[in-house]
Amino acid sequence: MPDWKRTLYVMFTAQLLSAVGFSMIFPFLPKYVESLGSAYELDILFLAGAVFSAQAITMAIASPIWGALADRFGRKLMVQRALFGGSVLLLAMAFATSAEMLVGLRALQGLVTGTVAAANALVAGTAPRERAGYAMGLLQTGTWTGVALGPLIGGLLADAYGYNVAFYFTSALLFTGGLLVLFLVRDVPPVLAGNRRVALRDGWRHVLASEGVRLVFAFRFLAWLGRVILVPYLPLFIAVLMVNAGAVNTLTGLVIALSSGAGTVAALVLGRLGDRVGHRRIVTVCTFAAAALLLPQSLVTAVWQLLLLQALTGAAVGGVMPSLAALLNHYTDVGEEGAVYGLDNSVIALSRALAPMLGAGVVFVGGFRALFVVAAALMLGTGVLAALKLPEPEGIGTQLAVGD
Repeated sequence: MPDWKRTLYVMFTAQLLSAVGFSMIFPFLPKYVESLGSAYELDILFLAGAVFSAQAITMAIASPIWGALADRFGRKLMVQRALFGGSVLLLAMAFATSAEMLVGLRALQGLVTGTVAAANALVAGTAPRERAGYAMGLLQTGTWTGVALGPLIGGLLADAYGYNVAFYFTSALLFTGGLLVLFLVRDVPPVLAGNRRVALRDGWRHVLASEGVRLVFAFRFLAWLGRVILVPYLPLFIAVLMVNAGAVNTLTGLVIALSSGAGTVAALVLGRLGDRVGHRRIVTVCTFAAAALLLPQSLVTAVWQLLLLQALTGAAVGGVMPSLAALLNHYTDVGEEGAVYGLDNSVIALSRALAPMLGAGVVFVGGFRALFVVAAALMLGTGVLAALKLPEPEGIGTQLAVGD
């Protein structure tokens, strides 16, 4: 097996473990905040929001720095930093004594982790560029599979054994992923290792000056915003649709799981297809499809209708993300993978930080159903801009030999 494939398969496994681990704690974080209480008599609702936004904001700040350092000191090292560091911090969260301490640990998590960006940079730096769509699609598959499984596992553990056990389990998963990378991944020497004194901002400036990069970052921001804006309010909307809201948590988990599962399959299939027909075409078609599927969700009258449309939307969005990641790899020079995916992770983190606030404003003005209209508009705008402005890298869209 070629080294790049072994690295890809190990990173797929590590990414799956980390995605399961990090997403395990999402269903009950607000309840954990409530159970801990405030040591300084702060509003619990404020702290429940801060426990999510603190991690996203600090990750947006730290990701570009870690990414640039990866190009100088090695990308395998950055993956190990994210996994082992996350393992320690998630274990510490199990022993938090106040909501404020938990918010502080979540902020540290954002500074230290960033497994997705580190994994993307490592795989992009080792895989052949003509196979970037397949490689990034497989990584996306690991992430989405983990996101589909994690909330279900975390909810079951929290209900059966308490919140702390879920943190122990998450810490063990991240530590296992770190060991896999430590012993099974062979990192290539960083291209910029001999030029470590070059200012980080010079590397970022060169990446941002590359044709198409800023457009892709804008698309990543809009696409993630369109996807994440719905997540905090799905349980409330599902409760509105149900006659008996007793199973709302189970149905919410099922909606997320089916959407993520469909995205898992689509990421692998469409990422590989993009290597053949062009990633811009995949982005354009999938964003138009996502917009067309989101709009009727504002009119659903039963949970099964939302379930079906969300699964199809997940498949459409699953084609967008790996294609945009592959385009970033093609637009930039060899040796810049850490910088570009660090900036990319910062863009995604900013989108995740903004989404709950934007969603709250939309719900306040137009109700839950307006969320789907706004999400559809974001996807439609991304598709139009991709069709008109996004350049297709040279050499992409040609047929690869069967079995490559």
